[in-house]
Formats: sequence, C-alpha cells, structure tokens
Amino acid sequence: MRKGTADGWYAPVAVGVDAVGMALPTAVAFSAIGAAHPMHQAVAITILWVLVGLASTRYAPWTWDEGAPIGPVVRDWLVLLGALAALRTVSGVGDAPAAVLAALCPSLAVTVVCRKAIHRHILVVRRRARGLRRVLVIGEAGAVDAVVAQLAERTDHGYVVVGACVLGEGDVLSGVPVSARLPSGGPTAPDEDAAPVARAAEALGADLVFACTGRSMSGDRLRRLSWALHDRGRRLMVLPGMVEVARRRVRITSAAGLTLLDISPPTRRGLATLLKAATDRAGSLVLLMALAPLFATLAFAVRMSSPGPVIYRQVRVGRNGTLFPMWKFRTMVVEADRMKADLAPANEHDGHMFKLRCDPRVTSVGRFLRRYSLDELPQLANVLLGHMSLVGPRPPLPEEVARYDQVEMRRLSVKPGLTGLWQVSGRSDLSWHETVSLDLRYVDNWSLAWDMTVLARTVRAVLDGRGAY
Repeated sequence: MRKGTADGWYAPVAVGVDAVGMALPTAVAFSAIGAAHPMHQAVAITILWVLVGLASTRYAPWTWDEGAPIGPVVRDWLVLLGALAALRTVSGVGDAPAAVLAALCPSLAVTVVCRKAIHRHILVVRRRARGLRRVLVIGEAGAVDAVVAQLAERTDHGYVVVGACVLGEGDVLSGVPVSARLPSGGPTAPDEDAAPVARAAEALGADLVFACTGRSMSGDRLRRLSWALHDRGRRLMVLPGMVEVARRRVRITSAAGLTLLDISPPTRRGLATLLKAATDRAGSLVLLMALAPLFATLAFAVRMSSPGPVIYRQVRVGRNGTLFPMWKFRTMVVEADRMKADLAPANEHDGHMFKLRCDPRVTSVGRFLRRYSLDELPQLANVLLGHMSLVGPRPPLPEEVARYDQVEMRRLSVKPGLTGLWQVSGRSDLSWHETVSLDLRYVDNWSLAWDMTVLARTVRAVLDGRGAY
C-alpha cells in the first residue's frame, strides 16, 4: 500500500478510539456505582471489545468505503454484552447486568460518533484527491471505460485509475493511458500476460490491479494472472460486473473449484420491514403532534401570501404503481398547473421531472418554504396513512411514470419517501441519471440502519438548502 493512503492510518486510529472510548466511560461508570476493581474491569472489557472488533472485521478497509455503518458496531456491542453475561454466569463474579449495561452505553455512543468522524475526514481527504490507491485496470476497452466512468461518478471511494492494459484492439474513450495491449483470445505463453502487466504496474506505481471479467478473461487466465501478480507483490481485485450491490448482500462461496458470489435479494418482507412500517407510523404521528404549532404558523403565512388554499393536493404514484393523493403546503399561484405547459420549453432538468430554478409560478413565501423543504411537512399525514414512508425514493407524477423505462420502473417497488438519497445528495441539482441511480441504490440495498443515516443527513440537507427550488 502506498504511503499516504487512508488505509495506512485508519486501523490504528480506529482501534485506539475504540479502546479509549470503551475504557474511560466504563472506568468512570464502574467507579461511580462502586464496582470492585473498576480499572481492572474496564481494561478487561476494553481488550474484549477490541478483540470482538478484530474478529468481526470491524476495522477492515471496506467498512470505510461502506460509510462506517452503525449496524456492525451495534452488533459487536451486543456480542460483547453476551460474552460478559456468559463469563458472569460461568465464573459467578461480576456486577449486576443492569450496572454493566449502564456502564457500556456511553462507550457505544462514543465509538459510533468517532467512527463517523474518521469516515468524514477520509471523505474530505479523498475529495482533495489525496490518500487514494492507484489502480491499473485490465479488461476489454468497453469494460475499462465502464470502470473509469463508475469511479468518476463518486468521490466516496479510495481508488484512482492511472492506466489500463487492454484486451484486444478496441479504443479506450475515457482517456486513461493504455500501458499495454494483451491478446483478446488468451495468452499463447504462460508469461505473456504477466510480463506486460507487471511492467505497467511498476511504471505507473499502481497499488493494485482491477481485472474485469468478460469473454476474453477466462477463469484460467485470471488464475494465472493472479499467480504472476502475487509473486511480484501486487494485489489483484476481480470485478464481476455487478454494480450497486451493498457488501452485506454478498457472500462468497465455492463449489467444484468455482468461486461463487451469492447475492442476497433486496429486503422486501420480514421483521425489518415490519419495524420500518412501525417506525414510519410512530415517527409521523409524533412529528405531526410536535410540529402542530409550526403547521399553524406556515398555514397562516401561505394564506396571507396569495389567494388560494393552504394545502395543495396532487396525485402521485406509490408502491407498485398505486395512485395516492399527496399533500403539500401550497408554494405556487392557484393556476400553476395550467401554466406548466407554457413553461415546458424552459425546463432545466434533463429527465422526466420538470424543474425551473426561477419558476415564475412560485410565491415569495413558497420560495422560502421550498428552500428549507417546509412545504413537504404535510406529507407526514401520507406517511401516517401508509401512502409513503419516512425514507424512500421521490414520489413521481403519473405523467413521469408514463415515460419510465423498465429500469426506472424499479423505483416503484418500494414506498416513496418523505426524504431519501435524492433529497440529501443535491436534490434538483442532480441529473436524471444520478437521481435514478440513487433511488435504485436505495431500493436494492435498503436497511433500517441506512434509513437512520438518511434521516440524520436530512437535517443537514434541509438547513443547507442547496438544490431546493
């Protein structure tokens, strides 16, 4: 690994943060409740906490590329509680379970906060094009271009493509330097692939090699290439062609010498979905009651700003194409829908949505409501009634859905959301391709922990106000 990459320092820092975050609160808590040998207990629990993290790969590099998820931390914390309970049962010593639970609660919060802070720092470093791993890509020209394009779309990963070894004579359109041309039909000599790839990796200072599977990259060819690279101290990663699949959905297995990727289907039923539904109903009810004074204030402001109703009702498309009435605070003049056809040529969005940065139909109060997403608050009633979820894809209009292709229709396989990845990632400033990609990523990889993350990011996105118009 090249000096200066995030992987060079993240592991010791993460371990140190976990150790301090567990030891200090635990020692203080045990001392406060008068436990026997508080320091000894704190040290023992801290060592066990770090060992649990190592055993569960909590410090593995991919955890940072996945956003340092909270789920594994909570899971490890529950494993720690179980281990301590088992030790207490076997040995017959230790403090009461309630006391241990109270002592360990602060450490969980400290670990989560610190891991998120480390991940945020890594993202800042990567956006400045620092701390990146240099990658040499091997594959057909089209596959090389696809990899480069996919990596270029986002900055939350730690890779930068510095060159390519192309199979065949195809043209590489992404602008990546072609360091070598390899035979598309396969090597005729054992070292025919290895020598040019090794020379290219050495010349470019590549940290690792990405190999794209395809018609010209057979299993036996990949195997021989891995031998050559590993013997020369180079790492190899194989790209199977799947995109936007969360790591937690992938399980590696083997059969008859074949390496298999078992891709779990998206979560559509079971306990997790029941918990999501319960969270939606309970959360929307609590927010409706808590925000009642704000609702009254906003309703008065809308009424005074322009003639017309306070609430705007619009038909939207929900899960599996079901139509439902969606409610918003009115932000436009009463005749806004009839004026849309005249404004269609000025549409600033490149997809099926209609967006104008300076839409003449929007009232002065409406512009303020839109900037801070306050006009969306009545949709809490839609969530309470089961039309929508707190988190999900943007609810589309029927005329938008009429133009969907088969890929875009997959957005309708879950309930639309009051907020979602689209809302926290740029909103109207995103292209249609980016909007669909974000929604499909959510649809395929949804989890309760991800919902909690999106809700937390929503607060920051609303206060920032960018992309809302």
